[in-house]
Amino acid sequence: MSTPVLIIGASGTGKSTSLRNLDPAKTLLIQVIQKRLPFKSNDWRYFNRETCRDGNIFVTDVAAEIITLCRKTSRKMIVIDDFQYMLSNEFMRRSDERGFDKFTDIGKHAWEVITELSKLAPDVCVYILTHSEETENGMTKMKTIGKLLDDKIAPEGMFTIVMRTHTEDGKYFFTTRNSGSDIVKTPIGLFDDPRVDNDLAAVDQAIREYYEISTTQDKEAA
Repeated sequence: MSTPVLIIGASGTGKSTSLRNLDPAKTLLIQVIQKRLPFKSNDWRYFNRETCRDGNIFVTDVAAEIITLCRKTSRKMIVIDDFQYMLSNEFMRRSDERGFDKFTDIGKHAWEVITELSKLAPDVCVYILTHSEETENGMTKMKTIGKLLDDKIAPEGMFTIVMRTHTEDGKYFFTTRNSGSDIVKTPIGLFDDPRVDNDLAAVDQAIREYYEISTTQDKEAA
């Protein structure tokens, strides 16, 4: 069983920026929407079968392809950025379809991705970065494509760790405690502070130490 982590937040609040200290050689990054990274690094490269076979960034919004990439990689750190567009892109491609079957399919595909990513090797951590939205009753949750999908799947319930981006005085953080109006949750004792720096490398280290997750590389070094 791998460790999936959900990170929600509004656009521009530091989700993609949190990748800045990760080691690209040890990270698989799947961009649902292709976009430039918000920091300088020549070590992050797009995979290209002809010119860059060692690239670690893949672009796809197809659930089955995301699952296949995650199953095949030998990297122990997987990041899926802009996950919500996997839902909305499929919805837009099928916008001419009448009826509600497409909502069932979209919900199923989201469920399949999250379920399958929790079945990877025990030393793999998967971080799903996605936009947030506010409900009518003032709750902040993962952004989907509306109530018809929300009635079929509540993705947040499939995670033990859910964090939320927060900005204050020009600085970026992850919140680790539920505010009473969001879906944030972390295991007891994982983080001492209600907010931590939005450094995904540091978060990953904390999670691995908490659950005593050692990678193949760790074992070889020992």
